[in-house]
Amino acid sequence: MIRTAQQDQRIVITGVGLTAPNGDSLPEFRSALLAGRSGVEHYSIRYVGDTLAGICHFDELKYQKRKELRRGTRAGSIAIYCANEAVTDSGIAWNEVDPSRVGVYVGVTEHGNVETENEINEIKAFNYDTKVWSHHHNPRTVANNPAGEITLNLGITGPHYTLGAACAAGNAGLIQGAQMLRLGECDFAIAGGVSESIRTFGIFAGFASQGALAEHEDPARASRPFDLDRNGIVVSEGGCLYTLERYSDASRRGAKIYGELVGYAMNSDASDFVLPNPHRQADCIDLALRRAGLNPSDIDLVSTHATATPSGDVQECAALRRVFGESPQTLINNTKSFIGHAMGAAGALELAGNLPSFDDRVCHPTINVEKLDPDCNLAGLVLAEPRENCRIRTVLNNSFGMLGINSVVIVQQV
Repeated sequence: MIRTAQQDQRIVITGVGLTAPNGDSLPEFRSALLAGRSGVEHYSIRYVGDTLAGICHFDELKYQKRKELRRGTRAGSIAIYCANEAVTDSGIAWNEVDPSRVGVYVGVTEHGNVETENEINEIKAFNYDTKVWSHHHNPRTVANNPAGEITLNLGITGPHYTLGAACAAGNAGLIQGAQMLRLGECDFAIAGGVSESIRTFGIFAGFASQGALAEHEDPARASRPFDLDRNGIVVSEGGCLYTLERYSDASRRGAKIYGELVGYAMNSDASDFVLPNPHRQADCIDLALRRAGLNPSDIDLVSTHATATPSGDVQECAALRRVFGESPQTLINNTKSFIGHAMGAAGALELAGNLPSFDDRVCHPTINVEKLDPDCNLAGLVLAEPRENCRIRTVLNNSFGMLGINSVVIVQQV
């Protein structure tokens, strides 16, 4: 049944599928966060050489054949794994779902760089003769590839597309899925973000040229948001996709519900290519709160975007001070300290890592903060060890990106 925009405005999360550098399911991921276990390791990539990265180790053949892996992309493989895991986790009878009423909305930072770099590396061995260029290149590099690979794998005939929203993309995918459900454009949404970023040397070279690529003799301590001695970003791959449904549909089938998407917002800095604007970030948080009908004091936990760059961390902390003041009851943490920056998947993964707080009443910490930057000293910041016996009913998830794109999602326990 096609519904009108006025019907069923409450949107809930009913399934989570993910792969992160330190876990290939939500229970594994959550366990690593509570145990302080990092997923960053040594990594080598052509032209750049030895560096550090967050690498996923999921079973690529769980939902794909080897031929499909060869034809597709790493981002597509991550997306297929996460989508299948999310659908399974949702408990929905997939064979009874109308495939034309399923929508797929996947946030990405960039797509196609990996495949083009690989092809250029191949033809270099043939004196750059383009006759050996792969005929798979075009479907691999189109922007909708990761979402499209999901539809091919699961037989989905409803709408699919990716959202290029830099490092705000994970939240953007989630927001788009909710909006399409509210508009009646689909009845079941697969939404979130994926990233294959570590497979392109260009992103490492680019951050290195900015002096923003993390270095540390101990990979597990390389990602250091809020730390005075932080020296840059750890690039990571990963993915997290959610199944979203209208609350009425989820309740009718007796689905477990992780939480309700009660508020969200996106805006733009319009001030710089890479430097964040704390005023616009605070405006984005304020807008999400207004849409949710909440006050800052209603937020129990803020999941920060902080990337371990000096300017980025300080600017976000300034935005949080403007909105939340020095409120100690609002806890604040960071997930990139464990896994690095998963780019298009970052926001979706970081939200997922905090959803279990509704049930276990534990706030996972920010690790690797040995000398707290005074400019990042927030009253509710949870460092080093988990905070237990917490009242956590509402989580606010920040995710910001280059060219000044900001996104905020608020999820509440049902």
